Amino acid sequence: MRSRTPASIAKGLTFEAVELAYGGVEAVRGVSLEIRPGEVVCLLGQSGCGKTSLLRLAAGIERPDAGRILVDGQVVAGPGTFVPPERRGVGLVFQDYALFPHLTNLQNVMFGLCDLKRPEAEREALLALSRVDLSDVAEAYPHELSGGQQQRVALARAMAPRPGILLLDEPFSGLDRRLRDQVRADTLAVLRDAKATAIIVTHDPEEAMRLADRIALLRRGELIQLGPPAELYRAPADIGVARFFCELNEFEAVASGGRVETLLGGFPAPAGCADGLVTVAIRPQGLRLERAGRGIAGRVLERRFLGELDLVEVIVDGLERPLVARLRDAGTAAKGQDVGLWVDPGEVLVFAAGGA
Repeated sequence: MRSRTPASIAKGLTFEAVELAYGGVEAVRGVSLEIRPGEVVCLLGQSGCGKTSLLRLAAGIERPDAGRILVDGQVVAGPGTFVPPERRGVGLVFQDYALFPHLTNLQNVMFGLCDLKRPEAEREALLALSRVDLSDVAEAYPHELSGGQQQRVALARAMAPRPGILLLDEPFSGLDRRLRDQVRADTLAVLRDAKATAIIVTHDPEEAMRLADRIALLRRGELIQLGPPAELYRAPADIGVARFFCELNEFEAVASGGRVETLLGGFPAPAGCADGLVTVAIRPQGLRLERAGRGIAGRVLERRFLGELDLVEVIVDGLERPLVARLRDAGTAAKGQDVGLWVDPGEVLVFAAGGA
């Protein structure tokens, strides 16, 4: 059994209209974001969207060009104010773990406990390693461990001083998929147990949905949408957000009187949507195959076995591109076979044309 992590005093973190540029290139553009004490928030977005820059601002590695950053209501960065990283009560786990190769794992964890006397620092470091189930390799060196174990040592080092805010920059990106799932679960358990506020940078939407209380999705340095995972998935702010969480079947149609009529059926237009051209997006899991003669007429173009799912491409007359369906059971559907197609209206999204 993993030993319980002594609770940190969770701190809130606030960004107020924060901006940052590198050599004239805007990395963070007017981001305002409030993170509650004890909350796990994922900063999500493609490479170059500003998520790591926002993390570096929170840590104190970068100074904002404009705006303010507050920890528990106290300004730590802003006009005329800058509190250095070591005085912010913030822990940081880097993407490459940044462990010292010439130090043992125990010494690596003790590195952040320099304010304590050696016996006390060693005791706290051993406790931190036991929280991540690595007390048995305390005297080993980082190169003797697997990637997952190194990640947990880095987590133990960041948690040892019991920070009120923990920042993690793509902490699982270097792990293979099987190991990544287990290490993510272990890390989340430690964070919940410690009750620390945590901000995790990731480009993986599934990872963000697994870990976060709320997701902050960034694009070109701007905060596009903030909310619980289910909200961003079910009610995306624009088609760019929807694309980030799921592959989509997209085609254009015309909205009129609050409805959108298509070759695949009629669907309600979103509230406030003006009449005119719109983009209709259907999630692959929203399509179901029927026998020919039922539903919408189509023909199977391709079928691929993906393990738990079958991926089936279906041609429908009048649509420029084949529709992609992800099905738990595609039955006897085979290439060249005529089929019927049924669309789940709950998996259909409609957006004004020309969105992100």
